Amino acid sequence: MASLTSADYIIVGGGTSGLVVANRLSEDPNVRVLVLEAGEDLSADPRVNIPAFWTALLGSDADWQLKTLSQPTLGGRSIRLPQGRALGGSSAINGQAFITPGQAEVDGWAKLGNPGWDWNGLVPSFKKSHTLLPPADKATVEHLGIDWIDDKHSGSSGPIRVSFPGVVQNPLCKAWIDAFRGMNMVTNADPFSGNSIGGYSNTTTVDPENKTRSYANSAYGAPASQRANVTIRTGVKVQKIALTDTGSGNVRATGVEVLVDGKLQTYTSTREVILAAGVFNTPKLLELSGIGNKDVLDRYGIPLHVDLPGVGENLQDHLMTGLSYEVEDGVMTGDPLMRQEPEALAMAQKLYVEDKAGPFTIGGMQSHAFMRTPDAVGLLDNLPKHQSPGDSEYYDIVRSILDSPNGSSGAWLMFLAQTHFHDEVGKSFMGTKLLPGNFASLGYIQSHPFSRGATHISSADVDAEPDIDPRYFSHPADLEIMARHVQALDQKLRPAEQLAAFFKPDGQRNHPDAFHVDHLEGAKKYVLDTATSAFHSCGTAAMLPREKGGVVSPKLVVYGTENLRVVDASIFPLIPRGNILSSVYAVAEKASEIIKGH
Repeated sequence: MASLTSADYIIVGGGTSGLVVANRLSEDPNVRVLVLEAGEDLSADPRVNIPAFWTALLGSDADWQLKTLSQPTLGGRSIRLPQGRALGGSSAINGQAFITPGQAEVDGWAKLGNPGWDWNGLVPSFKKSHTLLPPADKATVEHLGIDWIDDKHSGSSGPIRVSFPGVVQNPLCKAWIDAFRGMNMVTNADPFSGNSIGGYSNTTTVDPENKTRSYANSAYGAPASQRANVTIRTGVKVQKIALTDTGSGNVRATGVEVLVDGKLQTYTSTREVILAAGVFNTPKLLELSGIGNKDVLDRYGIPLHVDLPGVGENLQDHLMTGLSYEVEDGVMTGDPLMRQEPEALAMAQKLYVEDKAGPFTIGGMQSHAFMRTPDAVGLLDNLPKHQSPGDSEYYDIVRSILDSPNGSSGAWLMFLAQTHFHDEVGKSFMGTKLLPGNFASLGYIQSHPFSRGATHISSADVDAEPDIDPRYFSHPADLEIMARHVQALDQKLRPAEQLAAFFKPDGQRNHPDAFHVDHLEGAKKYVLDTATSAFHSCGTAAMLPREKGGVVSPKLVVYGTENLRVVDASIFPLIPRGNILSSVYAVAEKASEIIKGH
């Protein structure tokens, strides 16, 4: 085992990206790697391993339990922002959806000033991270409409196991595909190609053999921890990065300061310190260490090492909402389990333990679609463009994506249970006021919001939560686009013949306002009252030229430093469409290659 207090590389954060980088760097037995994780090893925790139990992790000890500042555009609501606090990070607590980014936005990364970070530059790393494991039987393949797989687009030997959660016993999975076929909107290509639009059965990070979560700790962390040159420490909270002035105008990271059993210790690195602490804790640690906007640091009496105003800026996230419709009697959904009905729990437990089958094998969703906004450009022409001169390039790229033939302005999905976005009491979007009956929810998630926000320290105290202000809906186009999608879910998708047969014509809905989304103003009200984070925050230490507000170079080195890198979702200059997990894995794999080649 490597030393407990020094290493060649110190990785701050044993999350999704940190464990990937630790695994890849330690493939060289002569390289010593030390990983410092604030959370614990939950590899034996059923909440992590059993796919359906993920909602029990939100707001738990495995979650940093962060919240936004009050959002004026959302009626003053403060939005929960779950972030994984365990080995594996957010890959240990998420709903397991494995949704691939689009080529247009990754090419946008390169256009923003990052050579080598276009689609062709990232695809090898994306494929290296996973293995796609389609159903072995023809009946399931046909039931889920999986006729689109093109092997050249997906991984065949990567550590993360990716499978299809849908099963032939569930008629709604097939109804989803049939509905999109009926609307002539079924996926027009392999979604893994980065160039698809339309509905399909999505993949998840669940091992199809044992029906357990496949995530950064099981796939990357556990194997790495067996190596003599790797030390992974849990329950360790890094206070700040130790920096020294080199005299050349840059600073050098020499290690990190850590609180252990109430005593401050310094762990030293001989090569690099690598930040993988996540979208909120990475910029927080940079600021606490004296790297950031001088005005922010002066406010809290923190000595300035590098004046880097982009730290904490460029925060991007996807908002989501959904409509829950009561299904016909006899249609099985997850509602009885959510209500913890003893008979349903006993049956699900029996199916999982004895057959690795049943509702416990399924996490968040099984059915997904990338969707356009009809005449998005016409809509945008009637709205303000960028909000400040510095936003113009970002605005132009997002607009060009929405205007492209396969450009997605949002994702539609189906979740087989009720959701209560109006309920702010519970710790997840399922809410606490559960209705009787069974439901299926049709949901919408933004793809490319125009609104951007920021996160900054609120104190010089490492234990103080950051001030997180995503500035949701600060650009008017986001509400206009989202409301139109919600309208379409109700007026186009729900009535589709193949799906309508499963819904009670005059059935319950999750909220009285859900009956009034058939007109645009009603849809806007519903969105403003219910929109919440899809937990896809990114961009707060952006890979951009320094003069454009960048924090890291295309080599992921923090400007003004010699050997401090960032390798997590903070570096995304532009949010990808869909769940960002697959993009985090791809970035971490590419980062590993960059560091090895340094």
